[in-house]
This record gives sequence, C-alpha cells and structure tokens, in this order.
Amino acid sequence: MPQISAQDFKQLPLRVHDFLADVPLHDVWAIDLPHTRSSITLDEFLRVSRANQCKLSPGARSLVSIRLFAGRLLGWDREPVATALDTFATRLTSADRSKSLAPPGTRDGLFQVVYRFENEQLLEIINRTAHAAALSALIETPTAYRFIFGVYVRNVSRFTPFYMTLIDPFRKWVVYPSLLATVRASWDRTFGTV
Repeated sequence: MPQISAQDFKQLPLRVHDFLADVPLHDVWAIDLPHTRSSITLDEFLRVSRANQCKLSPGARSLVSIRLFAGRLLGWDREPVATALDTFATRLTSADRSKSLAPPGTRDGLFQVVYRFENEQLLEIINRTAHAAALSALIETPTAYRFIFGVYVRNVSRFTPFYMTLIDPFRKWVVYPSLLATVRASWDRTFGTV
C-alpha cells in the first residue's frame, strides 16, 4: 500500500484540493484495484461494500478500541465548543450541496459526511485532539481503478501536533494498511478479480 506524494495527489481532478486548500494534508495513500468493468463509481462501491461488511484486521481493531477507550477516559472525543461553526460543511457551495449524494452531517461510523459525490467523498471528525477530514476517491484509468485515501488535519489545540506524532506509527503501519486491505478484499468480493 503505497503512500503517494502530495504533488501527484494534487494533480488529480478532485474538489477537495480547492475545498480544503487551507487545511494541511497529513498524508495520502493509494491502492490499485482490478479493472473488471467500466464505470464503477465510488458511490456504487461504497453502497455495495457496506452490504459486504469487511472488517479491519484484529490488530487494527484492537488499536482503534484502545484509542476509543482512551478518548472516553481522557475526554478527547468530546466535541469542542462551537463545533457547528467550525465544520467543513459550512464551506459547501450550493453546487456542492446539490451534487452531494448524502446530506452534510450524515453519520458514517465515527465520522460525519461533508460531501459524497459520485467518485469523491469527504468525511470529518472534530474532537479535542484534531479536526480531521478523510478523503476517499476512485479514479478510473484504462487498466485499473485507483482508490485514494487522504487525511487532512487542522489543529484544535497545541496538543494536536503531539497527538498526531504519537499515533502516526500506528496509523501508518497498522490501521491504514488494514483499511486498504479491507478495501481491496471488498472490491474483489464485489467486482471480482482479473
């Protein structure tokens, strides 16, 4: 599962580049998926893969559980004051809103939908550790599909950079590889392999 450069990522035709231009891109990952048929959209894939319920690896699930336990214990997961004013959804244009296939604020696991377009989705989470956005995108090429997963992080306090440094090894070596392996397994089950 390769990380891709910010430069390569910014060349992709995605709304997020302008939408979060002032929010630091923390990192971006990509996985190539077999091109078994044309015109598969991210929206179609997400709808079908939810039905297939792929799960993270036991190690990744354990790390997420530990983080959620620590968050409850230490109060990290409470939303900061004035969250409604700070949500990325306030940046949506009327064109963005009409194009979105899910209303802003719709719950999606631990996250909330900012927008869900046909081939691009932006989710966010705001708590006392960070204001983070998770981008998923699906790009079709002549020979493959490329699933893109990007993470943007806006500081909510002086603790945010320390927190992100603390969790980086776990994200990069356990959680994200498991997440992208889950994407690949779901793709293979849903659309087959070449």
